[in-house]
Amino acid sequence: MDIPLPTIAVVGLGTMGTGIADVLVRAGREVVGIDVSDTAAARAVAALESSTARAVARGRITEEERRDALARFRTFSDLRAAADADLVIEVVPESYEAKQEVFRALDGIVRPDTVLATGTNALSVTRLAADSAHPERVLGLHFFTPVQAMKLVEVVSSVLTDPKAVESVTRLALDLGKEPVAVGDRAGFIADGLLFGYLNQAAAMYEAKYASREDIDAAMRLGCGLPMGPLALLDLIGVDTARTVLEAMYADSHDRLHAPAPVLRQLSEAGLTGRKSGRGFYTYAAPGSGEVVRDALTPLGAAEAVSGRTVRSVGVAGSGTMASGIAEVFAKAGYAVVLAARSQEKAEAAKARIAKSLARSVDRGRMTGEARDTTLTLITPAGSLEAFAEVDLAVEAVAEDLAVKQELFGRLDKICKPGAVLATTTSSLPVVACARATTRPQDVVGMHFFNPAPAMKLVEIVRTVLTGDEVHATVRAVTEKIRKHPVDCGDRAGFIVNALLFPYLNNAIKMVQDHYATLDDIDAAMRLGGGYPMGPFELLDVVGLDVSLAIEQVLHREFRDPGLAPAPLLEHLVAAGCLGRKTGRGFREYARR
Repeated sequence: MDIPLPTIAVVGLGTMGTGIADVLVRAGREVVGIDVSDTAAARAVAALESSTARAVARGRITEEERRDALARFRTFSDLRAAADADLVIEVVPESYEAKQEVFRALDGIVRPDTVLATGTNALSVTRLAADSAHPERVLGLHFFTPVQAMKLVEVVSSVLTDPKAVESVTRLALDLGKEPVAVGDRAGFIADGLLFGYLNQAAAMYEAKYASREDIDAAMRLGCGLPMGPLALLDLIGVDTARTVLEAMYADSHDRLHAPAPVLRQLSEAGLTGRKSGRGFYTYAAPGSGEVVRDALTPLGAAEAVSGRTVRSVGVAGSGTMASGIAEVFAKAGYAVVLAARSQEKAEAAKARIAKSLARSVDRGRMTGEARDTTLTLITPAGSLEAFAEVDLAVEAVAEDLAVKQELFGRLDKICKPGAVLATTTSSLPVVACARATTRPQDVVGMHFFNPAPAMKLVEIVRTVLTGDEVHATVRAVTEKIRKHPVDCGDRAGFIVNALLFPYLNNAIKMVQDHYATLDDIDAAMRLGGGYPMGPFELLDVVGLDVSLAIEQVLHREFRDPGLAPAPLLEHLVAAGCLGRKTGRGFREYARR
């Protein structure tokens, strides 16, 4: 059987072009690598020699297959070397001028039936095609870096593209072991269209000094399971590249969320473009290195300047999954825990849930039977908040309703001893509103745990303008003792994680609402192209569409940005009672248990 597009030219031998050449030669294609820089060509050859040697060492290919693959890769400095190619993939810098120059030159070199693909991740494929003598053969072929590992390939058609050209490159992508997703010509396509808005907001959050770069990155890695934090990812992509992509997206959407954060311009124009220059949001050991080194902004990691209060006993208010999970976490760390619910029966049921969770840990070898028994003896169920009279730290984990929380804090104010720290686990409500329900607002702080609390490492520590330094120091120390990672943030809607996560989810909904892409394609794009553990619609159905809508509404009210307005499709599904897995239907349908 003949293989599709047997001879392929790759124009531009940077990181992306070299990665594409690597997967092509391993799949049996003859590859013509073209770059005006002899140094870049030499680096590409060395990179292929190194990557194929590693593949042999790991038993993925034989030495003979390696030699054959390397023999199929030839480098040139002149575009005329592409004359016999069946497909040309350009991956030159993200500039219309640079790409159009390549396409115009190729028109006079390649055969009329040769497919021309641009590797752009932001520029208009239609505009590039329109400038070609044969616009019907021009399309987008967007790989993701590292090309060898990332499965996604976005196949981008313009209104001018011949379906036969799309079919041929789709077949090629499948032959390379990739998962092609067909998309229309819109700035950012699917993956980058969602990813770069999120990265831009993270840059703006950092620029506003809302949280440190380390805390923003840790929050998104630990709170969302992402492989990299957004600022580290911007440095990897290139701050200048991100700015170019966002400019193209903003020109297309006029959405303020896509208007590049000023810090991206400042860094770009200063030459601080990320890893490739040795400095961006972070400082690196050398240009091209991924090793982060200390700089003037690196936290010293010294002990708190302010000493905290002593915490020996903890009260947890609530009987749901979050409350029982938090109680389990504190008891495992050796704290005496009072678990208070609206009745003794509910409190006992919450402790029974903890016992089941601990039993699973024993079955999986994560803790001993003795440790389980010790943990359980530290938990005292109570049917009233009056049991909190002597606790050093009271943590509420009740319904996400401000009136309910304020009433509870008013009661805690009367019950808890002087000097006790009062914490709310709210994910979206103003912590200061809970603090104002007490006569000691300086003792109130946010401790936002993530679900499931025993497994998730992140705790967002939320200071209000009234929170005392001593209280902040106390909860940081306690968070570290329970083996969680604390990140500091101010008291504004969404804190770090939800303020970055939910606009991304909302934009994914808008893509479906606009009929740009399907649920399955968007979920696949973000899992395979962005490294997300779940696609946005998988996650929305797990979180609950009603919960998601409530958070979107809070963010929109707080920031007043039209781009944060909840997508009408989300509002309609919630109004119809389609709330996700818990109701059996959300964006998808689920089997009833």
